[in-house]
Amino acid sequence: MENYTMEGRTYRYYGQEAPLYPFGYGLSYTTFRYRDLVLSPPVLPVCANLSVSVVLENTGLRDSEEVVQLYLRWEQSSVPVPRWQLVAFRRVAVLAGREAKLHFQVPAEQRAVWAQDWRLEPGTFTLFAGGQQPGQKTRAPSEVLSARFSVTGTARPLRGC
Repeated sequence: MENYTMEGRTYRYYGQEAPLYPFGYGLSYTTFRYRDLVLSPPVLPVCANLSVSVVLENTGLRDSEEVVQLYLRWEQSSVPVPRWQLVAFRRVAVLAGREAKLHFQVPAEQRAVWAQDWRLEPGTFTLFAGGQQPGQKTRAPSEVLSARFSVTGTARPLRGC
């Protein structure tokens, strides 16, 4: 095999075509609302980790669980990257009418790109938080929040951090 590109070989690289059953697909017996997505710090050095918090509220009448998913999108990269990449997820049980504030750490390794070696690059990124992939169409409503953050510094090998 001489062509190692993933273009057209996995749904992350299919372009605009969505997978039939994406990660987190399914129905719930209640409804959830996401709010207060906070990225800290909003500008971070190339080797730093990102802290994320989001509030998940069960707005329905039944106790239920939700799979909270975080996706990352590179706004510009020196090499081909997925449309978005799953960087964290957690199954959370929330009682009816209650809310939970969730905290995640997104390590710098999640932003690494492959260019003959794993490396971290500066730039602008978008982080998505919700019960589904960004832009996913489902029969059950689910919100996806987004926020941007910037990475400063110079590109460097991942092992150099």
